[in-house]
Amino acid sequence: MPTIDRIDGFADELTAIRRDLHAHPEIGFEEVRTSGIVADKLTSWGIEVHRGLGRTGVVGVLKGQGNGTKRIGLRADMDALPMEENTNLKWRSTIPGRFHGCGHDGHTTMLLGTARYLAETRNFDGTVHFIFQPAEEGLGGAREMIKDGLFEKFPCDEVYGLHNAPDLNHGEVAILPGPAMAAADFFDIKIHGYGAHGAMPERSKDAVVIATTVAQALQTIVSRNVDPLQAAVLSITQIHSGSAYNVIPGEAWLCGTVRTFSDDIRKLIAKRMRTVCAGIAATFDVEIEVDIRDTFSVLVNQEEQSRVVEEVARTVVDPAKVMTRTTPKMGSEDFADMMQAVPGAYFWVGHDGSVPVHNPGYVLDDKILPIGASMFARIIEKRMPVGAHA
Repeated sequence: MPTIDRIDGFADELTAIRRDLHAHPEIGFEEVRTSGIVADKLTSWGIEVHRGLGRTGVVGVLKGQGNGTKRIGLRADMDALPMEENTNLKWRSTIPGRFHGCGHDGHTTMLLGTARYLAETRNFDGTVHFIFQPAEEGLGGAREMIKDGLFEKFPCDEVYGLHNAPDLNHGEVAILPGPAMAAADFFDIKIHGYGAHGAMPERSKDAVVIATTVAQALQTIVSRNVDPLQAAVLSITQIHSGSAYNVIPGEAWLCGTVRTFSDDIRKLIAKRMRTVCAGIAATFDVEIEVDIRDTFSVLVNQEEQSRVVEEVARTVVDPAKVMTRTTPKMGSEDFADMMQAVPGAYFWVGHDGSVPVHNPGYVLDDKILPIGASMFARIIEKRMPVGAHA
Protein backbone atom coordinates (compact mmCIF):
# COMPACT_ATOMS: atom_id res chain seq x y z
CA MET A 1 0.00 0.00 0.00
CA PRO A 2 1.40 3.41 -0.90
CA THR A 3 2.75 6.27 1.06
CA ILE A 4 2.34 9.53 -0.86
CA ASP A 5 4.72 9.74 -3.83
CA ARG A 6 5.39 13.43 -3.36
CA ILE A 7 6.34 12.87 0.29
CA ASP A 8 8.54 9.92 -0.69
CA GLY A 9 10.23 12.28 -3.12
CA PHE A 10 11.54 14.49 -0.33
CA ALA A 11 12.05 11.72 2.25
CA ASP A 12 15.81 12.28 2.23
CA GLU A 13 15.25 15.91 3.19
CA LEU A 14 12.97 14.81 6.03
CA THR A 15 15.66 12.44 7.25
CA ALA A 16 18.20 15.27 7.21
CA ILE A 17 15.85 17.49 9.23
CA ARG A 18 15.14 14.73 11.73
CA ARG A 19 18.83 13.93 12.25
CA ASP A 20 19.66 17.60 12.72
CA LEU A 21 16.95 17.89 15.38
CA HIS A 22 18.25 14.70 16.97
CA ALA A 23 21.78 16.06 17.21
CA HIS A 24 20.52 19.25 18.90
CA PRO A 25 17.90 18.11 21.44
CA GLU A 26 16.12 20.58 23.69
CA ILE A 27 14.01 19.69 26.74
CA GLY A 28 10.61 21.11 27.67
CA PHE A 29 10.10 24.87 27.25
CA GLU A 30 13.69 25.20 25.99
CA GLU A 31 12.87 24.30 22.37
CA VAL A 32 14.12 27.64 21.00
CA ARG A 33 16.27 26.24 18.18
CA THR A 34 13.73 23.56 17.32
CA SER A 35 10.76 25.93 17.19
CA GLY A 36 12.84 28.35 15.13
CA ILE A 37 13.54 25.67 12.54
CA VAL A 38 9.86 24.70 12.49
CA ALA A 39 8.75 28.31 12.04
CA ASP A 40 11.31 28.94 9.28
CA LYS A 41 10.29 25.80 7.36
CA LEU A 42 6.59 26.59 7.58
CA THR A 43 7.18 30.18 6.48
CA SER A 44 9.26 29.04 3.50
CA TRP A 45 6.33 26.90 2.34
CA GLY A 46 3.90 29.81 2.49
CA ILE A 47 2.19 28.75 5.72
CA GLU A 48 0.99 31.41 8.18
CA VAL A 49 3.07 31.06 11.36
CA HIS A 50 2.29 31.96 14.96
CA ARG A 51 4.94 31.60 17.67
CA GLY A 52 4.97 31.79 21.45
CA LEU A 53 1.92 29.72 22.40
CA GLY A 54 2.87 27.69 25.45
CA ARG A 55 6.14 29.66 25.53
CA THR A 56 7.98 27.83 22.74
CA GLY A 57 5.05 26.37 20.81
CA VAL A 58 4.40 27.06 17.13
CA VAL A 59 1.13 26.94 15.17
CA GLY A 60 0.96 26.97 11.38
CA VAL A 61 -2.28 27.84 9.59
CA LEU A 62 -2.99 26.66 6.05
CA LYS A 63 -6.21 27.13 4.08
CA GLY A 64 -7.05 24.74 1.28
CA GLN A 65 -9.20 25.08 -1.82
CA GLY A 66 -12.82 26.11 -1.68
CA ASN A 67 -14.81 27.76 1.08
CA GLY A 68 -15.06 24.89 3.56
CA THR A 69 -15.29 25.96 7.18
CA LYS A 70 -14.04 22.75 8.81
CA ARG A 71 -10.84 23.04 10.83
CA ILE A 72 -8.56 20.17 11.82
CA GLY A 73 -5.54 20.25 14.13
CA LEU A 74 -2.52 18.04 13.62
CA ARG A 75 -0.16 17.93 16.57
CA ALA A 76 3.49 16.97 17.08
CA ASP A 77 5.61 17.31 20.22
CA MET A 78 9.11 18.81 20.01
CA ASP A 79 10.89 18.19 23.33
CA ALA A 80 13.69 15.77 24.18
CA LEU A 81 14.39 13.97 27.46
CA PRO A 82 16.87 14.99 30.19
CA MET A 83 19.00 11.86 29.78
CA GLU A 84 22.20 10.70 28.13
CA GLU A 85 22.25 9.00 24.74
CA ASN A 86 24.16 5.74 24.44
CA THR A 87 24.38 5.13 20.71
CA ASN A 88 27.18 5.44 18.17
CA LEU A 89 25.08 7.25 15.58
CA LYS A 90 26.80 9.90 13.50
CA TRP A 91 23.90 12.21 14.37
CA ARG A 92 23.81 11.38 18.08
CA SER A 93 23.13 14.10 20.63
CA THR A 94 25.77 16.84 20.83
CA ILE A 95 24.37 18.15 24.13
CA PRO A 96 25.25 16.30 27.37
CA GLY A 97 22.22 15.18 29.35
CA ARG A 98 19.82 15.77 26.46
CA PHE A 99 18.50 13.03 24.18
CA HIS A 100 15.58 12.53 21.81
CA GLY A 101 14.94 9.18 23.46
CA CYS A 102 11.21 9.21 22.75
CA GLY A 103 11.22 10.07 19.06
CA HIS A 104 9.70 13.54 19.26
CA ASP A 105 12.27 14.65 16.68
CA GLY A 106 10.53 12.16 14.38
CA HIS A 107 7.05 13.46 15.22
CA THR A 108 8.12 17.04 14.49
CA THR A 109 9.67 15.98 11.18
CA MET A 110 6.62 13.96 10.12
CA LEU A 111 4.33 16.95 10.69
CA LEU A 112 6.73 19.18 8.78
CA GLY A 113 6.54 16.68 5.91
CA THR A 114 2.76 16.83 6.02
CA ALA A 115 2.83 20.63 6.09
CA ARG A 116 5.12 20.83 3.05
CA TYR A 117 2.97 18.40 1.05
CA LEU A 118 -0.31 20.10 1.90
CA ALA A 119 1.15 23.54 1.19
CA GLU A 120 2.24 22.32 -2.26
CA THR A 121 -1.02 20.54 -3.17
CA ARG A 122 -3.75 22.21 -1.09
CA ASN A 123 -5.88 19.24 -2.03
CA PHE A 124 -8.39 19.87 0.76
CA ASP A 125 -11.28 22.20 1.50
CA GLY A 126 -10.98 23.78 4.93
CA THR A 127 -8.23 24.88 7.33
CA VAL A 128 -5.38 22.89 8.87
CA HIS A 129 -3.72 23.96 12.09
CA PHE A 130 -0.24 22.46 12.46
CA ILE A 131 0.36 22.38 16.22
CA PHE A 132 3.99 22.00 17.29
CA GLN A 133 3.85 21.53 21.04
CA PRO A 134 6.62 21.97 23.63
CA ALA A 135 7.18 20.11 26.86
CA GLU A 136 5.23 16.87 26.48
CA GLU A 137 7.48 14.95 28.86
CA GLY A 138 5.68 15.72 32.10
CA LEU A 139 5.93 19.52 32.08
CA GLY A 140 2.43 20.26 30.80
CA GLY A 141 3.12 21.71 27.37
CA ALA A 142 -0.37 20.90 26.08
CA ARG A 143 -2.02 22.57 29.05
CA GLU A 144 0.26 25.58 28.61
CA MET A 145 -0.77 25.99 24.96
CA ILE A 146 -4.45 25.58 25.86
CA LYS A 147 -4.08 28.15 28.66
CA ASP A 148 -2.56 30.54 26.10
CA GLY A 149 -5.75 30.23 24.04
CA LEU A 150 -4.77 27.56 21.52
CA PHE A 151 -8.32 26.57 20.62
CA GLU A 152 -9.76 30.08 20.95
CA LYS A 153 -7.19 31.48 18.52
CA PHE A 154 -7.06 28.38 16.31
CA PRO A 155 -10.41 26.59 16.66
CA CYS A 156 -10.42 22.92 15.70
CA ASP A 157 -13.32 20.59 15.03
CA GLU A 158 -11.07 17.60 15.61
CA VAL A 159 -7.41 16.88 16.38
CA TYR A 160 -5.00 14.07 15.58
CA GLY A 161 -1.64 12.99 16.97
CA LEU A 162 0.73 10.05 16.60
CA HIS A 163 3.67 8.30 18.24
CA ASN A 164 6.44 6.08 16.95
CA ALA A 165 6.27 2.52 18.29
CA PRO A 166 9.32 0.23 18.42
CA ASP A 167 7.08 -2.44 20.00
CA LEU A 168 5.28 -2.71 16.65
CA ASN A 169 6.77 -3.92 13.38
CA HIS A 170 7.68 -1.57 10.56
CA GLY A 171 4.61 -0.64 8.55
CA GLU A 172 2.13 -1.43 11.32
CA VAL A 173 -0.33 1.19 12.48
CA ALA A 174 -2.34 0.76 15.67
CA ILE A 175 -5.37 2.65 16.93
CA LEU A 176 -7.37 1.97 20.11
CA PRO A 177 -10.88 3.45 20.29
CA GLY A 178 -11.89 4.54 23.78
CA PRO A 179 -9.54 4.96 26.76
CA ALA A 180 -6.10 4.34 25.27
CA MET A 181 -3.51 5.73 27.69
CA ALA A 182 -3.55 6.20 31.44
CA ALA A 183 -3.83 9.33 33.53
CA ALA A 184 -0.69 10.10 35.51
CA ASP A 185 0.13 11.82 38.77
CA PHE A 186 3.72 12.64 39.74
CA PHE A 187 4.56 12.78 43.43
CA ASP A 188 7.29 14.02 45.77
CA ILE A 189 7.51 12.88 49.39
CA LYS A 190 9.91 14.68 51.73
CA ILE A 191 10.86 13.21 55.10
CA HIS A 192 12.11 15.59 57.80
CA GLY A 193 13.91 13.46 60.37
CA TYR A 194 16.92 14.13 62.57
CA GLY A 195 20.50 13.35 61.64
CA ALA A 196 23.21 11.81 63.82
CA HIS A 197 26.55 10.03 63.77
CA GLY A 198 26.43 6.69 61.99
CA ALA A 199 27.75 5.03 65.14
CA MET A 200 24.99 6.52 67.30
CA PRO A 201 21.70 5.72 65.54
CA GLU A 202 19.71 6.01 68.77
CA ARG A 203 20.23 9.77 68.62
CA SER A 204 18.66 10.04 65.15
CA LYS A 205 15.30 9.95 63.52
CA ASP A 206 16.72 7.99 60.62
CA ALA A 207 15.38 9.34 57.32
CA VAL A 208 16.76 6.36 55.39
CA VAL A 209 14.88 3.82 57.51
CA ILE A 210 11.74 5.94 57.31
CA ALA A 211 12.06 6.28 53.53
CA THR A 212 12.35 2.52 53.06
CA THR A 213 9.33 2.03 55.32
CA VAL A 214 7.32 4.51 53.26
CA ALA A 215 8.42 2.83 50.02
CA GLN A 216 7.35 -0.61 51.21
CA ALA A 217 4.05 0.63 52.63
CA LEU A 218 3.05 2.52 49.49
CA GLN A 219 3.39 -0.69 47.48
CA THR A 220 0.45 -2.15 49.41
CA ILE A 221 -1.96 0.56 48.22
CA VAL A 222 -2.71 -0.90 44.81
CA SER A 223 -2.59 -4.53 45.94
CA ARG A 224 -4.74 -4.02 49.04
CA ASN A 225 -7.01 -1.08 48.21
CA VAL A 226 -7.71 -1.09 44.48
CA ASP A 227 -10.19 -3.49 42.88
CA PRO A 228 -8.05 -6.11 41.08
CA LEU A 229 -10.16 -5.62 37.96
CA GLN A 230 -9.17 -1.91 37.84
CA ALA A 231 -5.81 -1.06 36.26
CA ALA A 232 -3.50 0.98 38.48
CA VAL A 233 0.23 1.39 39.01
CA LEU A 234 2.18 3.12 41.77
CA SER A 235 5.91 3.28 41.12
CA ILE A 236 8.60 4.89 43.25
CA THR A 237 11.28 5.94 40.80
CA GLN A 238 13.68 7.96 42.95
CA ILE A 239 15.03 7.85 46.51
CA HIS A 240 17.55 10.49 47.59
CA SER A 241 19.29 10.74 50.95
CA GLY A 242 22.63 10.94 52.64
CA SER A 243 26.11 12.24 51.82
CA ALA A 244 28.63 10.27 53.89
CA TYR A 245 29.40 6.77 55.15
CA ASN A 246 29.29 7.75 58.82
CA VAL A 247 26.36 10.20 58.87
CA ILE A 248 22.76 9.17 59.36
CA PRO A 249 20.83 11.69 57.27
CA GLY A 250 17.97 13.69 58.66
CA GLU A 251 16.19 14.14 55.36
CA ALA A 252 15.13 11.93 52.47
CA TRP A 253 13.06 12.37 49.31
CA LEU A 254 10.99 9.85 47.37
CA CYS A 255 9.55 10.56 43.95
CA GLY A 256 7.42 8.58 41.56
CA THR A 257 4.27 8.23 39.53
CA VAL A 258 0.72 6.86 39.74
CA ARG A 259 -1.15 5.63 36.63
CA THR A 260 -4.89 5.00 36.47
CA PHE A 261 -7.85 5.03 34.09
CA SER A 262 -10.43 6.05 36.70
CA ASP A 263 -10.79 9.37 38.54
CA ASP A 264 -12.22 7.51 41.54
CA ILE A 265 -9.21 5.18 41.70
CA ARG A 266 -6.91 8.16 41.23
CA LYS A 267 -8.48 9.92 44.22
CA LEU A 268 -8.43 6.73 46.30
CA ILE A 269 -4.71 6.20 45.73
CA ALA A 270 -3.87 9.83 46.54
CA LYS A 271 -5.93 9.68 49.74
CA ARG A 272 -4.29 6.42 50.82
CA MET A 273 -0.81 7.79 50.08
CA ARG A 274 -1.40 10.74 52.36
CA THR A 275 -2.92 8.53 55.07
CA VAL A 276 -0.05 6.03 54.97
CA CYS A 277 2.55 8.80 55.12
CA ALA A 278 0.76 10.49 58.01
CA GLY A 279 0.68 7.21 59.90
CA ILE A 280 4.39 6.56 59.35
CA ALA A 281 5.19 10.14 60.34
CA ALA A 282 3.35 9.62 63.63
CA THR A 283 5.07 6.25 64.19
CA PHE A 284 8.57 7.71 63.79
CA ASP A 285 7.73 11.13 65.28
CA VAL A 286 8.77 13.06 62.17
CA GLU A 287 7.19 15.31 59.58
CA ILE A 288 6.46 13.93 56.10
CA GLU A 289 5.36 16.24 53.28
CA VAL A 290 3.37 14.72 50.41
CA ASP A 291 2.96 16.56 47.09
CA ILE A 292 0.85 14.76 44.44
CA ARG A 293 0.36 16.54 41.11
CA ASP A 294 -2.15 15.85 38.34
CA THR A 295 0.21 15.65 35.35
CA PHE A 296 -1.63 13.80 32.55
CA SER A 297 -5.30 13.15 31.86
CA VAL A 298 -6.67 9.85 30.51
CA LEU A 299 -6.26 9.81 26.74
CA VAL A 300 -9.57 8.84 25.14
CA ASN A 301 -9.81 8.17 21.41
CA GLN A 302 -13.22 9.07 20.03
CA GLU A 303 -14.96 6.38 17.98
CA GLU A 304 -15.49 8.51 14.87
CA GLN A 305 -11.93 9.80 14.64
CA SER A 306 -10.56 6.33 15.45
CA ARG A 307 -12.43 4.94 12.46
CA VAL A 308 -10.94 7.68 10.29
CA VAL A 309 -7.43 6.69 11.36
CA GLU A 310 -8.16 3.03 10.69
CA GLU A 311 -9.61 3.71 7.23
CA VAL A 312 -6.75 6.03 6.26
CA ALA A 313 -4.14 3.59 7.54
CA ARG A 314 -5.51 0.91 5.22
CA THR A 315 -4.67 3.17 2.28
CA VAL A 316 -1.14 4.01 3.50
CA VAL A 317 0.14 0.63 4.77
CA ASP A 318 -0.77 -3.00 4.19
CA PRO A 319 -4.35 -3.39 5.48
CA ALA A 320 -3.25 -6.56 7.26
CA LYS A 321 -0.91 -4.39 9.36
CA VAL A 322 -3.61 -2.06 10.65
CA MET A 323 -4.50 -3.03 14.19
CA THR A 324 -7.17 -1.99 16.62
CA ARG A 325 -5.50 -2.41 19.99
CA THR A 326 -7.45 -4.32 22.60
CA THR A 327 -5.27 -3.42 25.61
CA PRO A 328 -4.77 0.19 26.73
CA LYS A 329 -1.27 1.45 27.53
CA MET A 330 -0.30 2.37 31.09
CA GLY A 331 1.94 5.05 29.62
CA SER A 332 0.62 8.61 29.50
CA GLU A 333 0.52 11.38 26.91
CA ASP A 334 -0.37 15.02 27.39
CA PHE A 335 -2.11 15.21 24.01
CA ALA A 336 -4.93 13.84 26.19
CA ASP A 337 -5.59 17.39 27.38
CA MET A 338 -6.10 18.64 23.83
CA MET A 339 -8.44 15.70 23.19
CA GLN A 340 -10.48 16.62 26.24
CA ALA A 341 -11.10 20.00 24.63
CA VAL A 342 -11.58 18.75 21.05
CA PRO A 343 -12.58 15.26 19.81
CA GLY A 344 -9.76 13.36 18.17
CA ALA A 345 -7.59 10.29 17.86
CA TYR A 346 -4.04 9.31 18.68
CA PHE A 347 -2.31 6.42 16.94
CA TRP A 348 0.96 4.51 16.79
CA VAL A 349 3.29 3.87 13.85
CA GLY A 350 5.58 0.85 14.16
CA HIS A 351 9.22 0.77 13.09
CA ASP A 352 12.27 -1.48 13.02
CA GLY A 353 14.31 -1.87 16.20
CA SER A 354 13.59 -3.49 19.54
CA VAL A 355 15.05 -0.97 22.02
CA PRO A 356 12.16 0.78 23.81
CA VAL A 357 11.66 4.52 24.04
CA HIS A 358 13.17 6.28 27.09
CA ASN A 359 16.12 3.87 26.89
CA PRO A 360 19.58 5.45 26.32
CA GLY A 361 20.07 3.13 23.35
CA TYR A 362 16.80 3.94 21.58
CA VAL A 363 17.08 4.55 17.81
CA LEU A 364 14.28 5.95 15.64
CA ASP A 365 13.95 4.33 12.21
CA ASP A 366 13.84 7.13 9.63
CA LYS A 367 11.93 4.89 7.20
CA ILE A 368 8.72 5.72 9.09
CA LEU A 369 8.92 9.46 8.41
CA PRO A 370 6.99 9.23 5.09
CA ILE A 371 4.45 6.91 6.73
CA GLY A 372 3.61 9.33 9.53
CA ALA A 373 3.57 12.31 7.16
CA SER A 374 1.32 10.42 4.72
CA MET A 375 -1.05 9.39 7.51
CA PHE A 376 -1.56 12.98 8.61
CA ALA A 377 -1.94 14.21 5.02
CA ARG A 378 -4.48 11.53 4.06
CA ILE A 379 -6.51 12.28 7.20
CA ILE A 380 -6.81 15.89 6.04
CA GLU A 381 -7.73 14.92 2.48
CA LYS A 382 -10.29 12.40 3.71
CA ARG A 383 -11.96 14.65 6.28
CA MET A 384 -11.95 17.83 4.16
CA PRO A 385 -12.28 16.62 0.54
CA VAL A 386 -12.23 19.13 -2.28
CA GLY A 387 -15.64 19.47 -3.91
CA ALA A 388 -17.61 18.40 -0.85
CA HIS A 389 -19.11 21.89 -0.56
CA ALA A 390 -19.65 22.60 -4.24
